[in-house]
Amino acid sequence: MSKSIIEVKGLSKRYVMGDQVVNALKGVNLTINEGEFVAIMGPSGSGKSTFMNMIGCLDRPTSGDYLLSNQNVAGMDDNELADVRNKYIGFVFQNFNLLPRTSALKNVELPLIYAGAKGRTERAKKALEMVGLAQRMDHTPAMLSGGQQQRVAIARAIVNQPVLILGDEPTGNLDSRTAEEILAVFQLLNREGKTVVIVTHEEDVALHCKRIIRFKDGEIRTDELVENPTDARDVIAQMEVPAPV
Repeated sequence: MSKSIIEVKGLSKRYVMGDQVVNALKGVNLTINEGEFVAIMGPSGSGKSTFMNMIGCLDRPTSGDYLLSNQNVAGMDDNELADVRNKYIGFVFQNFNLLPRTSALKNVELPLIYAGAKGRTERAKKALEMVGLAQRMDHTPAMLSGGQQQRVAIARAIVNQPVLILGDEPTGNLDSRTAEEILAVFQLLNREGKTVVIVTHEEDVALHCKRIIRFKDGEIRTDELVENPTDARDVIAQMEVPAPV
């Protein structure tokens, strides 16, 4: 039986803006199991970004429950949420969010430093090797292409061995070929058992995933499996990325 990583029950988020109330999420119920690769889609204002903030423990719901690996995080305070983010969630953002004057290796080490982990350098090297950047560990972001910078960001996201990898428009700043490389890395991680959830506006990106959940007006409108996800593994060999064992 599959183990649930994300389980939300009656998840609602309400914003008060002056005399106007915006219901960004309206009683959402959803389960995402270990090892899934899921795309979250929807037009602007659909609630998908609010939902991503909720499951990423970047914000708290107005009501409802959110169980992350069976731990109810909905009512945690800011310090508790920060601890959960560092231990359980790896983030990949559209704009990479790398320190510009710091090497790839040191960028990847950052979550380990915050966690007070041991063996940081070796763990960071292993993560960079996994995304095909073994030869560029000493390069700063300015010395790397956009795709390579995003692979550094992915290495940083996985270095703590999180239970969940979240990508917020992770291919949004990349050309189609480079986007395919990034999706190949996500698929590689997913084949190794990682749970991956990405927000995207692009249908062709979503079709690389195994499941597509579409939001509209704060609610889930469709939730469907992708019968034959687009396979990006052909680009792996050109990226120096080791094949999964």
